[in-house]
Amino acid sequence: MGELVTYRREGRVATITMDDAKVNVFSTAMLRAVHGAFDEAERDGAVVVLTGRANYFSAGFDLRTIAAGAAPAREMLHTGATLAERVLSFPTPVVIACTGHAFPAGAFLLLSADLRIGVDGPFQIGLNEVRIGLTVPWFAIELARHRLHPAAFDRTVVNATMYRPQEAVAPGFLDRVVPATDLETVSGEAAAELAELDLAAHLATKLRARAQALTALRAAIDAELVDKPAGAAQPS
Repeated sequence: MGELVTYRREGRVATITMDDAKVNVFSTAMLRAVHGAFDEAERDGAVVVLTGRANYFSAGFDLRTIAAGAAPAREMLHTGATLAERVLSFPTPVVIACTGHAFPAGAFLLLSADLRIGVDGPFQIGLNEVRIGLTVPWFAIELARHRLHPAAFDRTVVNATMYRPQEAVAPGFLDRVVPATDLETVSGEAAAELAELDLAAHLATKLRARAQALTALRAAIDAELVDKPAGAAQPS
C-alpha cells in the first residue's frame, strides 16, 4: 500500500486511511493502494471504515492523468470504477468517514458505501464534471441513479450542483453529519455496531437489494472502460 494508504485493524473493524499529504487526488497509484487495503480487510473479514485526511476525503480523479492521454485515463477510471463496484458489493459493511471535500471520484465512493458519516464545515460534495468540461462517466451515472434521491438526480448529475455536508444528506450522499472532533468516534461506534450483524445475511441481502444497480454498473464499466477489439460496438 505504500505511503498513500494505511490499514489498521482493531478487533472486527479495519480503518483504511487515505493520505497523500495534499488533497487526496485519486491517481491510479492511490486507487490501487485502496484496492490493496480492501484486499487485506477482505482477508481479515473486517468491517471497514474508509476515511481521508483533514479537510479532504478526496479531490477526485487526477486531472493530470486524464490529460496524459486515453490509455492512462482509461486505466485510472477503470480502477476507480471497479473500486466503487467493490465497495457496493463488499462482503462486510463499509462505513465512510468523510473528512471534508468529496469531489466526483470521492463522491462515487460515498454513493457506494453502506453508511456515510461526514464532518460539518465549509466543504463541497458532489459531481462537478460538467463544471470543469467533463462528461459524467456512465458508471457514475448508474451509481447516482441507484443512490441519489430522484428529485436530486438531474440537478446533481446534469447541473453539477454541489452540496455542503448538511445539504448533502437529503440528496443521498451522506447519512449523517457530525462535528469534526466526533467523526472518528462516531464512525468507529457505527462500524462496531454493524459488526454485530450476521455478516452472511448482510452480504446476501446486500447483493439482492443492489442486484439491478450492480448489473447496470458492471455493464457500464465494460462498455465504456474496457478496451475493445477493433470494430467492436461502442457505447452510444
